[in-house]
Amino acid sequence: MKRFKVTFQPANEKMYVPEGTTIKDALTAAGLDFDFPCGGRGKCGKCRVRVLNGAGLPTSAERKHLEEKEIEQGNRLACMTKIHGDLTVQLPFKKRPEAKILQIAPEKDVQLRPRIRKVYAEAEPPSLDDQRPDWERLKASAGLDGLRAPLPLLRKLPQLARETKYHLTLVLEKEEVLGLEKFDTRDKMLGMAFDIGTTTVVGYLMDLRTGKDLNVASMLNPQAAYGADVISRITFISQEEAGLEKLHGSILAAVNELIGQAAEKAGVAREDIYALTVAGNTCMHHLFLGINPRNLALCPYTPATKEPLALNGRELGIEINEAGRIYTLPNIAGFVGADTVAVILATDLDRSSDIKLAVDIGTNGEIVLGNSERLLACSAAAGPAFEGAQIYCGMRGAEGAIDHVRFGEELEFSVIGEGKPKGICGSGLIDAVAGLLEQGIIDKRGKIRSPHEIGSLKGKFENNIVQHEGANAFLLVDESQTAHGRPILITQRDIRELQLAKGAIATGIQVLMEKQGIETAEITEVLLAGAFGNYLNPRSACAIGLLPPALVEKVKGVGNAAGTGAKAALLSLGEYQRAALISESVEYVELSAYPAFNSLFASSLTFPEPLIPEPSS
Repeated sequence: MKRFKVTFQPANEKMYVPEGTTIKDALTAAGLDFDFPCGGRGKCGKCRVRVLNGAGLPTSAERKHLEEKEIEQGNRLACMTKIHGDLTVQLPFKKRPEAKILQIAPEKDVQLRPRIRKVYAEAEPPSLDDQRPDWERLKASAGLDGLRAPLPLLRKLPQLARETKYHLTLVLEKEEVLGLEKFDTRDKMLGMAFDIGTTTVVGYLMDLRTGKDLNVASMLNPQAAYGADVISRITFISQEEAGLEKLHGSILAAVNELIGQAAEKAGVAREDIYALTVAGNTCMHHLFLGINPRNLALCPYTPATKEPLALNGRELGIEINEAGRIYTLPNIAGFVGADTVAVILATDLDRSSDIKLAVDIGTNGEIVLGNSERLLACSAAAGPAFEGAQIYCGMRGAEGAIDHVRFGEELEFSVIGEGKPKGICGSGLIDAVAGLLEQGIIDKRGKIRSPHEIGSLKGKFENNIVQHEGANAFLLVDESQTAHGRPILITQRDIRELQLAKGAIATGIQVLMEKQGIETAEITEVLLAGAFGNYLNPRSACAIGLLPPALVEKVKGVGNAAGTGAKAALLSLGEYQRAALISESVEYVELSAYPAFNSLFASSLTFPEPLIPEPSS
């Protein structure tokens, strides 16, 4: 088989690949960081690269996403372009743009009682007058006569005892001995709490003796290279040989890397870490454990397990102390996972006398409604529009993304990193559409009006209404002001994608309200969890009907609540046990099985009447 040289610029990475290999597969083989939101199926058009020489004719899938001018300039889709000769490929960046990752996980008062504890023992060495076995001697000194030692530790004990003159520290989980350490190591007992999201992974390094945060480390979830959402990743597993192993391996590598980063910044060793708690949606939970999640995508959407698990860290491949343990928080259902349990734990929804609404807006929007008497939860399949994957100029919340838009006398926007914009992320899109509704440029059904249809407002932003693919679009930034020389538009299709996404969340909220038998006014607080919820403007979210407009003054961001819950479960056995009770008590509502779902969803696609404009400062 012929092999051809591929050179990736500006990294100047060179490699040889077999004929017919896609640029996507070559990028993966080269270990270069690149996202394929649709899993490399040619559906999103986001994997643009510029082939400087050697490209063949574009595929039909590429022509759907690339304009003729772009094709003439050598732009291609990495997932669709096959290599039939030596190629030089220009990547859009040397290093992936730094993402805006929410690390703030508010502190929660808990009873400090971690699952792992240490007991120090100083035993007298044996003598002719005292010939007790080493293990009996150590147990008596520690005051733990009922303990049993596993065989691997009994094998180590004789040498360790004599090297230290019977000065040893026992590492315990309840009444089980996990490890033996030389001398007194009680001052070294750390843990990490992980929130493994579909888009990002955040780890919090904590001192298990004091409960203090020592450091936090985060990164984009490397599984994004195989798809932006859980369905894309499940599809990748079903279609790709060793797909599960790739996704499982990539998340383990990410966790290990973050452990190393946090430990280095805090000036400690990863061997000082004895416990990890892990919260994530059900799919991320399964992929972390190496469990095939394919049944989550098939009716009736059944997970392999939902119960909390305690695992040996080294057996799983997590590089911490050899006695270390991994504790996964429990799931609720196929698409409501341990991250939702952690949000409930963090916000005390299960202890509230008032009815509250908690929403974690993302590809799958998890929604919880209720109080201590009854909690209902559902998952709304919003799709990746909020992450920018299905939006024409969409991108995740990273450097170069327009994250907020304001319509005043002029159109104003802010850009992450403050440079020239490269695209628009979900919070910016919601702001833009809310503003276009207020300006009368978009009608209630989501149609972008032509200039002559706008009426009294005609002329203010008339020149921003342009044609794109035979339909009206709104020009946010012209090509002379962008980082890549292409205009940034809000297209008619973008509006439709946003309507579908916001409609899914709004319908989920409405269904839970009907199941609870309550009216909007009875909800005392709306808690927005997760990165997207904390970066978006609540007024914009209510203006487009993503959240009930009547609740606009009751919306509150709660930071990375899943991270807060994972931290609480790490520090407190009581909170970890409470997580299991939450998992069992929350009533899961399957939206697709709700009789009025279709009619509710159809009505939620339209936009509400504009809110009264926020007073200008």
